[in-house]
Amino acid sequence: MSIKSKAVYLAVCIMSLHLLLTPAILAQETFTEAPQQKAQRMQWWRDARFGLFVHWGPVSLKGTEISWARKTDPNRQGSQIWKCIHGIIPAEKYDNLYKKFNPLQFDAEQWVQIAKDAGMKYLVFTTKHHDGFCNFDSKYTDYKITNSQSPYRKDIVKQLADACHKAGLKLGFYYSQPDWHHPDYFNGDRHENYVEYFHNQVRELCTNYGKVGIIWFDGLGVPAKDWQAEKLLKMTRRLQPGIIINNRAGLPADFGTPEQTIGGFQNDRSWESCITIGDQWSYKPNDDMKSKRQCIQTLVKVIGGDGNLLFNVGPMPDGRIEPRQVERLREMGDWLKKYGKSIYKTRGGPFKPGKYGASTYKGNVIYLHVLNWTGEKLILPAIGRKIKKAVVLTGGKANISQTEDSIKITLPLKYQQYVDTIIKLTLDGNAGKIAPVDVPSQSVAFNKPSKASNICENDSNYSPEKAVDDNMETRWATDAGTKQAWLEIDLQKPAKISSALIIQECGRRIKKYQLEKFANDKWESFYYCDNVQMENSVKFEPVAVRRIRLNILEATEGPTIAEFQVFAP
Repeated sequence: MSIKSKAVYLAVCIMSLHLLLTPAILAQETFTEAPQQKAQRMQWWRDARFGLFVHWGPVSLKGTEISWARKTDPNRQGSQIWKCIHGIIPAEKYDNLYKKFNPLQFDAEQWVQIAKDAGMKYLVFTTKHHDGFCNFDSKYTDYKITNSQSPYRKDIVKQLADACHKAGLKLGFYYSQPDWHHPDYFNGDRHENYVEYFHNQVRELCTNYGKVGIIWFDGLGVPAKDWQAEKLLKMTRRLQPGIIINNRAGLPADFGTPEQTIGGFQNDRSWESCITIGDQWSYKPNDDMKSKRQCIQTLVKVIGGDGNLLFNVGPMPDGRIEPRQVERLREMGDWLKKYGKSIYKTRGGPFKPGKYGASTYKGNVIYLHVLNWTGEKLILPAIGRKIKKAVVLTGGKANISQTEDSIKITLPLKYQQYVDTIIKLTLDGNAGKIAPVDVPSQSVAFNKPSKASNICENDSNYSPEKAVDDNMETRWATDAGTKQAWLEIDLQKPAKISSALIIQECGRRIKKYQLEKFANDKWESFYYCDNVQMENSVKFEPVAVRRIRLNILEATEGPTIAEFQVFAP
């Protein structure tokens, strides 16, 4: 994609560059270690699998998005990407919100307990976001929570660090290199002064708050040299030996960070999906919150892809995490108390995530997480190992039959769980020796001819066939600003269908859509939806079709579809 394309596309889909970046495409950092040393350093994080992300600051008073709500000067940004962002709160007003920010009900120990109740093993907190406001007592700025003009004047980071250390919860710090408040940030030759400033702040974070397990940088789209990233990471590792660092300082470091999406299967490099419990990172009154089913299935799919899930909440202005979010997190924790052995200390695979669900393994045991059933039978590819025993952990009894070509699992409908049916398969050997295998979706639209009303910049990387290829790493995308669009599939022969799966990328952009069939020389609607989720699985009365159309009637931004699948009864 061209530089121009990146700027436009990322403005409306910021996660597009949040890839699982590899050393092959990025500069190398100076820090080196043997693979075995890195594996040992990363082991606790791999075992943990689940962490709490917290975006919080004075902007919670407005209920708008952190940093992005601030009107910035587009002529002084370090990357073309940022020039496409337009805030809604004047900078002068935004920058003075901290003078009214007085979260008297903030209780760090309560936050930590909520994370532990949710089954989370680590916490990552926003010490400073792009707006430049510091939630810690930095001696290098007055734009901080401990400023004398702040009614609160207490170091939030210190309180959280102390609470995490006391409770045995691993501590992580988010720190944004972009700083739209600092006068020297990408201001010609003065940018060097800013780099010194933020290096000094990272030094404070790595020195003044005890053991830090993770540092989560966030300098998307800016070259490593503009952050002096090699020097930065070297200093960080020296001050906090054993620390785990993400890939957003312009260097690959330890793990990739897909944002607001479930990363694709990858077991040769660590990664972590960061996803919000609602639609917004920071506090938003009456935000649309993910259901219990969505939350648990998101966790399962991430772990099944061999990643970690960093699940975000945005606390309220008074310092409390919203009660309904707390309730949802505790529901996840209750589920993990029963089935956590299928999540913690496991690896993703050998069955790759797909329409059926996902799988994890440990030793000679595979945990099969079936999230979507189509009837009583599930057909899986052969794995070259014999299944010695099968136990349905969620209740009931499954019938398993194996051939050289496939595994057939039969489970009566009454035992199929709405959230997750977990089947424990004990093998005659180590599951880790099995090469990961794809599980076909069984969609009748798979690889069928397709066309669309719009393709993002006419780029073949975003063509309609990407939505019917059973590959979550590809997508059909439309131009920025598109509010209506359609995707048409020719099944090539008449087929009866009764369900569909629509998986969006880049957030919940679609507000309304209908499914249509071509009959009597015109398009006829047979299903309508105005409550569209990121992953929309729908059922309807069986209908005979040959040509089917996903007609997007209303979208907030250019629709982006990873998969459009339809299934026979």
